[in-house]
Amino acid sequence: MANEHDLESRVDGLLAQMTLPEKIALLSGQDRWNTVPIERLGIPSITMTDGPHGVRASDPEVGRRMGPSTCFPTGISMAAAWNVDLVEQVGQALGDETHGMGCDILLGPCVNIIRHPLGGRNFESYSEDPYLAGRTAVAYIKGIQSRGAGTSLKHYAANNHEIERNRASSNVDERTLREIYLSQFETAVREAQPWTVMCSYNRINGVYASQHDTLLNKILKEEWGFEGLVVSDWAANHTIVESVQNGLDLDMPGPARYYKFLAESVQNRQISEKAIDRAARRVLRIVIRSGRMDGTAPRGSVNTPEHQALARRLAEEAITLLKNSGEVLPLDAKIKSIAVIGPNAAEASIEGGGSSRVNPPYRVSPLAALQQRLGGKIQMVFQPGCDNYDELRRTPYEWLKDPTGKPGLRRTTFASADFTGQPTGVYEGQEPEFWWRIGTSRQAGTPFSARWEGALTVPDDGRYAFRLYHNGVVRLYLDGESVLEHTGPSQAAGRPESAPWAEVVRPLSGRKVYALRVDLACLPGDEVVYFGLGLGVSYADGDDPRLARAVEAARHADVALVFAGFPEGYETEGTDRPHMHLTGRQDELIAAVAAANSKTVVVLNAGSPVSMPWADRVAAIVEAYYPGQENGNAVAAVLLGDVNPSGKLPVTFPKRLEDSPAFINSTYPGAHEVNYGEGIFVGYRYFDKVSVEPLFPFGFGLSYTTFKYSDLKLPSTVRPGMPVQVSVTVGNTGQRAGKEIVQLYVADPESSLPRPPKELKAFAKIDLRPGEKREVTFTLDQRSLAFYDPYEHQWRAESGKFEVLVGSSSRDIGLKGEFVLE
Repeated sequence: MANEHDLESRVDGLLAQMTLPEKIALLSGQDRWNTVPIERLGIPSITMTDGPHGVRASDPEVGRRMGPSTCFPTGISMAAAWNVDLVEQVGQALGDETHGMGCDILLGPCVNIIRHPLGGRNFESYSEDPYLAGRTAVAYIKGIQSRGAGTSLKHYAANNHEIERNRASSNVDERTLREIYLSQFETAVREAQPWTVMCSYNRINGVYASQHDTLLNKILKEEWGFEGLVVSDWAANHTIVESVQNGLDLDMPGPARYYKFLAESVQNRQISEKAIDRAARRVLRIVIRSGRMDGTAPRGSVNTPEHQALARRLAEEAITLLKNSGEVLPLDAKIKSIAVIGPNAAEASIEGGGSSRVNPPYRVSPLAALQQRLGGKIQMVFQPGCDNYDELRRTPYEWLKDPTGKPGLRRTTFASADFTGQPTGVYEGQEPEFWWRIGTSRQAGTPFSARWEGALTVPDDGRYAFRLYHNGVVRLYLDGESVLEHTGPSQAAGRPESAPWAEVVRPLSGRKVYALRVDLACLPGDEVVYFGLGLGVSYADGDDPRLARAVEAARHADVALVFAGFPEGYETEGTDRPHMHLTGRQDELIAAVAAANSKTVVVLNAGSPVSMPWADRVAAIVEAYYPGQENGNAVAAVLLGDVNPSGKLPVTFPKRLEDSPAFINSTYPGAHEVNYGEGIFVGYRYFDKVSVEPLFPFGFGLSYTTFKYSDLKLPSTVRPGMPVQVSVTVGNTGQRAGKEIVQLYVADPESSLPRPPKELKAFAKIDLRPGEKREVTFTLDQRSLAFYDPYEHQWRAESGKFEVLVGSSSRDIGLKGEFVLE
């Protein structure tokens, strides 16, 4: 690692020796993940990799280590834990894994505000609140970069939907942009200095993020003092001169598409060589900082027991108890029988889809964890009840084994269209899903094929539907017999979620092992290859007995545990959710089970708010989000009382989609112009302002114990620029040890501009034994009191009365105080 003291002198020395073509070469990727090396000067390539909740290593021919890596809980869980110390520890583990997988920069964190319940990447993001998102991001970045690996703060900026993200313009007024959509980026840059900031695909007020002078140069680099490099999201750059001139430093992926014409642009005086130098300087800084030039890059480690324990601890601290009538949880030792019900019980839904998808070394389902903990002690019956999808999208991972016995399939890739020649890569434990941009490492049109092989075992006898989503030519084989062949259209872009599909239904025997093989060959001219295999039980209309069986099991059990939510990958990059309901017949299943058993507990896997028409009829609701590879172990620990739940919602759950503030903008999602008409009133700010009762408020989460707030202390007057010290005493008044998240909100009732009724400005997570009390102290700075004045173009804290509100959620304020800012 280079010392900061001599970093600039080294950069100066390298720049002085570089030719214009060499400097230009630094500004584009070499291939999909690597920068261009300048061998003449000993400047190495550095490697980036997808994240943010694990190191993604599933693409062919990236020139680095492939294989599984620890799958931590996703971004929404990191924020739901409200524990920045824990997030920093997870960041340290991610830094180790980044190096362990042969990489230098992990592409995360994703700090985009959760503006709308249907956003496809909400699970990857942190919160609807910029303060919570900013504090979580700072901890994450500091953790990773303390291990000598880099981060990429993304997606800058106002990337809050997926449909039409490549062309749509997020139209946001200046004040809203500053207070809601840039604030968390500012916090992360000023306090943690990420190595890179990734610009988003979309336009902001008509200008693409990759060439937005105001955002990249004036705000990010000049005002906030960002020292790293700005990298495009993959294929988000559209220009030669404007992007470099306006602040983009590195265009990914490679090889160069636009910047190969930059030398001619310099010669034609369309852009100065000084602008090239500015961008090249920033790339060189990161190359030196990585330690690659000096051979001092850390080695790292992957899939260690310590990392697995951290993944479980984060999942446990994030799990949020939303309802617990009659204290049905934790499960009583006197219980003799449990009905385990729901499609997410046997299927471990651990993460969302898209570029964040991680291939873990193992995954634990809730059913497997409960069987391990309770097997032989109590009677346990499992019934799936229904499917968790509207359309068949994904093969349950638990049904597959690769030739080595690992979950998943073996994927073999070839540089031919007919699977001949030496394989270009062999990868074990792969999901039957694939998306790869051929042109990032070779010219489009180069032959390419891939084969997936392994064993398929379905749980029960029945008729099963196989559905292929793809371009190119795909063939499906069972026990060596061709059962489906289909040719999809040749396309330059796309993803399995939106691809054309073909389907075949076959009778299968439960627990029989079938040899499964899928062959995919790209068509001439294809730039992108994509494929997905969905597999599920097929029933004729009205012929599905599973729901009735589940109800019968619930009726004869002491407690019914319903594991519901979305299938893994349903929430994903590239598209947004079509509605806020649970998929398939899950709402019907939960209502029927609750009618049969008054002690029905619902456990949800969802990275975004869902409607709950059955909420008043069930005894308990547990939001598990996407808990990573330790899913079942973490959930079982909370249900059985080994862990007292302490997570709280980082987003508001509305009762219905129409109550969401962004709903009034009828252009969302899918339009070319997305108008942020709700302004600063996002999430709880809106619900408080218009007095709409949410299903569950921001910051809400129950515990198996109780807490009492008392003795709020704060000054009566504060001089301008001086910090505000606030303290409160919190006591555990219950019978169990537990963790409470103390939340401090500030209100400015005398503001000259409209402001939300309150805004989160501080929080702390504390651990208390029964009967224990602790004083918690917060320090508010001047920015905590300020709003962004669009007329003066600056932050301003006006003199007058301010209110301080402290409590356990945005709607449970236990103590109030006020002071006057002189």
